[in-house]
Amino acid sequence: MLHLNDRSGLSNADTLLFGLAYATLIFTVIYYITGLHEAFRMGFATEDGPIEWGTAVCLLLSSMVLIRNARVLWTKRGAAAALITGFYAFLFFFASGEEISWGYRLFHWDANEFFLQNNAQKETNLHNLVVGDVKLVKTVFGSGLTVVILLYLLVMPLVYTRMSLVRGIAKRLAIPVPDTRHMFLALAATIVILAVQMMTKWECYEFVFSLLTLSIFLRPRNADQVT
Repeated sequence: MLHLNDRSGLSNADTLLFGLAYATLIFTVIYYITGLHEAFRMGFATEDGPIEWGTAVCLLLSSMVLIRNARVLWTKRGAAAALITGFYAFLFFFASGEEISWGYRLFHWDANEFFLQNNAQKETNLHNLVVGDVKLVKTVFGSGLTVVILLYLLVMPLVYTRMSLVRGIAKRLAIPVPDTRHMFLALAATIVILAVQMMTKWECYEFVFSLLTLSIFLRPRNADQVT
């Protein structure tokens, strides 16, 4: 059970998650305005650094929360809602593994011939695969996915209470709906990431997104329907 923080109106979990998210954005801005771009790229937001690992951990925790929600939904709403939520859990587990290339650098294993020939970074992940002349990171996992995520975080909170069609779809597909607090954080993160011009800035964006999803799945607007 999540208890509300009487002073802030946030749950104890949200106090931590939102604190980490806004701190990440503040640090990103500080690195940018002080000109420490190389320190940002090689330290704060480096490959296998704290931000990337934080993203992987939060995506994994999001998957675990969804599994818990699926177990509750099995008795509360039946198999369909539980299985859909279980599918969401699989997607976030997959995203967590992809974030760290399934332990490629952690365990120091060698990529097999397929990944050496077809992966842009010669690593054991799917999002950097190159199919013909198409890089999946720029197509399937790139701008298209970003648009879907932003619609979910920025538009859905606005239309959910105003459109019965959206409420019906969210209920049938067991979609955890972001609340206003999530929308404001997503908007702040988008403004910051678009404003700063630094390599690897998207690592911070992904971390904030992972914090947001964990918060949403713990306490969505439609908690009575999906948890």
